[in-house]
Amino acid sequence: MTSTTAISQKIFGTTPAGETVTEFTLTNKQGSSVKIITLGGIITEWHMRDKNGELADVVLGFDTLKPYLDIGPYFGALIGRVGNRIANAQFTLDGTTYLLGANNGSNNLHGGPIGFDKKVWSATAADHENGPVLTLRLLSEDGDQGFPGNLNVMVTYQFTHNDEIIVDYFATTDKATPVNLTQHTYFNLAGKGDILNHQMQIFADHINAVNDIQIPVGEPMPVANSPFDFRSPRAIGECINADHEQIKNGFGYDHNFLINQNAYKELTLAARVEEATSGRVLEVFTEEPGVQFYSGNFLDGSLTGKGITYQKRTGFCLEPQHAPDSINQPQFPSIVLRPGEEYKTRTIFKLSVK
Repeated sequence: MTSTTAISQKIFGTTPAGETVTEFTLTNKQGSSVKIITLGGIITEWHMRDKNGELADVVLGFDTLKPYLDIGPYFGALIGRVGNRIANAQFTLDGTTYLLGANNGSNNLHGGPIGFDKKVWSATAADHENGPVLTLRLLSEDGDQGFPGNLNVMVTYQFTHNDEIIVDYFATTDKATPVNLTQHTYFNLAGKGDILNHQMQIFADHINAVNDIQIPVGEPMPVANSPFDFRSPRAIGECINADHEQIKNGFGYDHNFLINQNAYKELTLAARVEEATSGRVLEVFTEEPGVQFYSGNFLDGSLTGKGITYQKRTGFCLEPQHAPDSINQPQFPSIVLRPGEEYKTRTIFKLSVK
């Protein structure tokens, strides 16, 4: 396949600050395609065939730039500097306390009010024998959203001929800072309707139990004999309204599952999701120790895009990451990056049909 057929680009829009946002389309030899914009590295579309050969877009998103700029559900975006929640929107590192923006009640969520999802990244695209690659770069300056250090970030998306998106993250800093990058695509493998009949499997024996503001508390909770036991496939909707404290605290599923890894940072199959009518299967592999499963609880019908009104639970997210509030909870693996070190992690989203 020549590079001209694998990669194309066009202007998607312009930010209020006058920055041009470019849309890249990556196409593989299967005829599948992915669209990614330079605002937030957002995956706006992923067109994949079903068991009958019919293409459908299996991710939630918008047709135009403005909804992505508004405060919203983080559709498709790269998340940073720190994904998930930081309690009380502050942390202390090396004796200095840093105050962040509180954008989720008293918490800092997904890097703050103007996180990486709201920034325009520089981008270059290149063809590769295994599938086209989009490379995105961002400098998050010292003090950005309250975080210390100049953080240089690079993320590559490779769309392989096996219908995988391989996401590689890299970062370096000149001052110690927390880093916990992730990807926030909402999937609907049927391409329409809700996701309650999707069969979810998460290879995790424990979750981080959370309090009523979704900050981890206490010891990891075993999933056995609970609505969180996805070790064998079960419908997302089977226990989503269960009379269970953790379901109530998350308004459904919005929890970090601690993946069963043989070794820390080993690329591991974290989750597998199957949708019967289309035959589509999603597998998520990651080097991260956890994956946040979010069942679209806060979608409320107020957002529309691509001809769809996004009602409650019309999409789900599997966000590979370190545990929420890790910077304030020393019992969790550290998310501190120091000068001279490189942050590096890989996640793979693989689609197939059965």
